Amino acid sequence: MIGRRLLPVLLLAACRAAPLAPEARWPAGSGLDARTLLVDGTRIRYVDTGAGPAVVLIHGFAASMYAWRHTIGPLAAAGYRVVAFDDRGFGFSSKPDTGYSNAGYVRLVVALLDSLRIQDAVLVGHSMGGEIAAEVALTQPERVRALALLDAAGLEVHWGFLLRAARWRMVGSIASGLRTRGVTARVLRSMYADPAKVTESDVDQYYAPVAEPDYGRALKGVLREYRFDALRGRLSAIQVPTLLLWGTDDRLIPPAVGRHMAAELPRAAFVLVPRAGHAAPEEQPDAVNHLLLTFLKEGLPTVPENLAAARTYSGSGNPGSNPGGATHPLCGRRSEVAATLAFLLAPSSVCFSQRCAGSASTRSCHTRRKRVPSNTGSATLNKSKESLTKPS
Repeated sequence: MIGRRLLPVLLLAACRAAPLAPEARWPAGSGLDARTLLVDGTRIRYVDTGAGPAVVLIHGFAASMYAWRHTIGPLAAAGYRVVAFDDRGFGFSSKPDTGYSNAGYVRLVVALLDSLRIQDAVLVGHSMGGEIAAEVALTQPERVRALALLDAAGLEVHWGFLLRAARWRMVGSIASGLRTRGVTARVLRSMYADPAKVTESDVDQYYAPVAEPDYGRALKGVLREYRFDALRGRLSAIQVPTLLLWGTDDRLIPPAVGRHMAAELPRAAFVLVPRAGHAAPEEQPDAVNHLLLTFLKEGLPTVPENLAAARTYSGSGNPGSNPGGATHPLCGRRSEVAATLAFLLAPSSVCFSQRCAGSASTRSCHTRRKRVPSNTGSATLNKSKESLTKPS
């Protein structure tokens, strides 16, 4: 059965399209300049733009900094220094034989911060990049001002057939060699709620690094060394304010996983992005950028504890209704701490409540806003609101 399913894809492997010429690779034509830097023994390709508090964008598995093409400009224009990079083994950064463990990726991020003289940053991670960002917050809390985790790995991943096959020891070498443009397009479109939104240019940009000779070796290295469930039992130790954004139609890491993460994180908010699959920053960039900027400007100084309500972004700057009448994870607990997305609301509309279900007498969950305490383990969180929102 497995052989019959793989055979059509194997036949396609003999027909690899020519990748983009180096001068056509993103960020060509974007106004940004790609640079290279030797970081932790790896030649890293990155962009660094804007001025102000640092925001570092970490892409996901088999992606590159192209995944942040819709995010970099708006964040930089809003007064932030934005750094995005091709992680080790991906994009056009080096693809060594080893260095693909969770600890290896954490070391690389910290070394990148050191190399760019960034004392602390807001880490924004998508998919595998979200897990890496969270692990940096666990091991180096003084370097992380806040987290934004977008469709993040760390607890579980529902791998599609091709990616499952690449992880199987018997056929992994074959499957990781299926690096045609057609396979790239198929996998990329499966990450969207609406596959029609993936353009031919998007496929070209994703396929360009995939076609490189060392890409298969790097892919096998990640699948062999990296643990995509390494945050299990560890999230409660993360004390920085955390925003979780999740595509409503994410099939790779479903929203239920994000809700689980939010319930375990001490100070987190969970927001659903409608009509988005796993690639929410690419499929619904306006919604994601609005929520990220609102979090950066309003959420960090005022984020309350235990904020884990599942709300759906309505596009107006306010969270919408809780779909399906989902019960807030804290409603069944003794804690009186409410959980709404008050810090994501406009100042004029911060008053709303959610009903708690599942008890004999239904009661209201009310918002309790408080400033970030000074004993969170990160000295950078003691900075004033002005230092969080204005260029330094």
